[in-house]
Amino acid sequence: MIHTSSHWPERPPLDFPRIVVVTVRPMNPIKYLRVGAMIIAATLPALAAPDASSGLHYPAARRDSTMDSYFGVKVLAPYQWMEDLDSPEVNQWVQEENALTFSYLDKVPIRSWIKTRLTSLWNYARESTPEQVAGGRIFFSRNSGLQNQSVIYVQDAPSAPSRELLDPNALSPNGSLALMGYQPSPHGAWLAYDLSQGGSDWYTIRVRNAENGKDLPDTIRWVKFSDISWTRDEKGFFYSRYPSPPAGQAISQQVVNQKLYYHRLGTDQSADTLIYARPDLPDWTIGGDVTEDGRYLFIYLQNGTAPQNELFYVALGHPLGPSLSGTIMPLYTNNDAEFIAAGHEGKTLFIQTTLDAPRGRIVAADIDNPDTNHWHVIVPEGEGVIQDATLAGGHILINYQVVAQSRLVLYSTHGKPEGEIRLPTLGSVSEISARNDSRTIYYGFTSFLYPESVYRYDLGERTSQVFFKPDVQFDPAPYQVKQVFYPSKDGTKIPMFVVAKKDVTCDGANPTILYGYGGFDINIVPRFNPMLPVWLELGGIYAVANLRGGGEYGEEWHEAGMLGKKQNVFDDFAWAAKYLIAQKYTSPRRLGIQGYSNGGLLIGASITQHPELFGAAYAGAGVLDMLRYQKFSGGALWAPEYGASTDEKAFHWLYAYSPLANLHKGTCYPPTIITTADHDDRVVPSHSYKFAAALQHAQGCENPVLIRIETKTSHGYMPTDKRIAQTADVWAFEAYNLGVTNALGHPTEPRPLAAP
Repeated sequence: MIHTSSHWPERPPLDFPRIVVVTVRPMNPIKYLRVGAMIIAATLPALAAPDASSGLHYPAARRDSTMDSYFGVKVLAPYQWMEDLDSPEVNQWVQEENALTFSYLDKVPIRSWIKTRLTSLWNYARESTPEQVAGGRIFFSRNSGLQNQSVIYVQDAPSAPSRELLDPNALSPNGSLALMGYQPSPHGAWLAYDLSQGGSDWYTIRVRNAENGKDLPDTIRWVKFSDISWTRDEKGFFYSRYPSPPAGQAISQQVVNQKLYYHRLGTDQSADTLIYARPDLPDWTIGGDVTEDGRYLFIYLQNGTAPQNELFYVALGHPLGPSLSGTIMPLYTNNDAEFIAAGHEGKTLFIQTTLDAPRGRIVAADIDNPDTNHWHVIVPEGEGVIQDATLAGGHILINYQVVAQSRLVLYSTHGKPEGEIRLPTLGSVSEISARNDSRTIYYGFTSFLYPESVYRYDLGERTSQVFFKPDVQFDPAPYQVKQVFYPSKDGTKIPMFVVAKKDVTCDGANPTILYGYGGFDINIVPRFNPMLPVWLELGGIYAVANLRGGGEYGEEWHEAGMLGKKQNVFDDFAWAAKYLIAQKYTSPRRLGIQGYSNGGLLIGASITQHPELFGAAYAGAGVLDMLRYQKFSGGALWAPEYGASTDEKAFHWLYAYSPLANLHKGTCYPPTIITTADHDDRVVPSHSYKFAAALQHAQGCENPVLIRIETKTSHGYMPTDKRIAQTADVWAFEAYNLGVTNALGHPTEPRPLAAP
């Protein structure tokens, strides 16, 4: 299964939840994180709130005289007390803000219709791409439609009947105990799976017998930013963990000193074997990946979220009697490019790398003589960016992204082109499951207008067949997806997808949502979500800008939007808005913007730099205090992307755009809704708390500023019922403030906005 772990603050546009099969690879960003949802206690204090369109009375948020000093620059930080997440004062403020938010949303005319229609569209059966193991057994997840979490099934052969193996809904009917991922053993005798309270990045690994469905007593705790990789003998697996956090500090405690361990089934975690640690590099991550044949363990060492990594290997000896005492041998340790072991044949190692190839290439190396001077180029760098590469039935299968659109291409292990797997339409390959000992490839495919289908490709016949196709009650025929290219502030051409009716009238009156991310080398690709048909049926337009900082054109595109060049990302987004306005798709009063996590930073920077451009804004779980983000949870891992305020040079560029530091009292900011989860341990909720309080204090007109705070969920997880509720609330807020007040798709004039 081609897949990677994630510790990035990210989210794809309109992300739709599914179980993620976890397979260890170096920690490149893969984008599958989600938004939070609604819960409000009956005991919340009632606040007087008039009609949604009139002025709001915000809860009092104490401003104190806290002042931070950075290289002689004094920065006022009046809401720093909100970083104490267990403070009674913070909890009282959270309750009052939620009460205000829901009293406002209760009066939004379109909210009920959106939630009802969204629920009906969400209610369709879906399946994940199957995970193959040796011998033909497959594992996959299935959701009947509105189940809070997907259920894991196993089939002894692709044509055999499936049987239920693990139902997380039985473990936690309300979804508060989250199934975050799973990994079957090489022959499918066992299933290791990850459980997390509220979807926290901290999780516990359990092991289930795939025949009788019973769990072993094995319990592996305090695992974070890790995958699971079994030895071929199925007697144990490699995993990565951090030291246990102090009691009560699991959410905000900064994580350092990750180590790679091996757990042998039937033993206590305290007896696990330490494989690799680097106390000299406390902020680096360590991951392990066993080859399909069980002969080698590859170890990946990576500086936080930097795209470069170092690569080592251990010869495990006989696959059915692996040795854990082998010498850790360096392969590539200059930390100057990406190095991923795509597979091997004997001593020939196939490596996916960006060394001297920013868009990626495949090279062959002798594992005993890996020097780059002895490399043989198998697949040279091309037009597309290599997202993933793996050995499949004796071939090399490459998943390319060509300006955010997928291509699947086959090569021989000598580099001879062997054709392309034709994809249904403009869209993206979501997951791939392939083995070198199997001629079957499974892959998932989705687009803005088409939910994810699973296909089965036969390498012998060279044909694709539908393995699973969902049935959604939505007709995509009246709509189309265009990819346009617009000039940014400096003239750079930026790609953007625009989804709209085929006969859309460009008169500037269309309510439009613009989504962006722009960071961490992440491609924002076409992907289905049930909310998009709802928005289209309301007469809306949806646009996704592929900003610099992402990976749409390879590492050079990424570097053009990181560190001291981060302002390019915000300019690209502003100029996307200007393009949509100039082309009369929409107008400022009818243009809403959305972003999550790093995209939440984008939204915060956009409304502070260009408040006049937007009619509504949504910032989900944003990284909004750029001067202190590195102090909490996994924030320090993002320093290679952002820089940190402890460095004088980085401080100045961070201070220039940090949303929290650039709010100015009396400015009329657009209607804004912010979401977070009170136990988000990736982007801690204090970011959103401080920004919401500061924005409410600074707001110079009657445009609403709301924050919606969820409980028992996290940055990357929430059960279906809560996800539907929050999605409906966010889009109802934006729709109302963009002038959509009825379900017929005919916007009225936008809600009157008060002058500053």
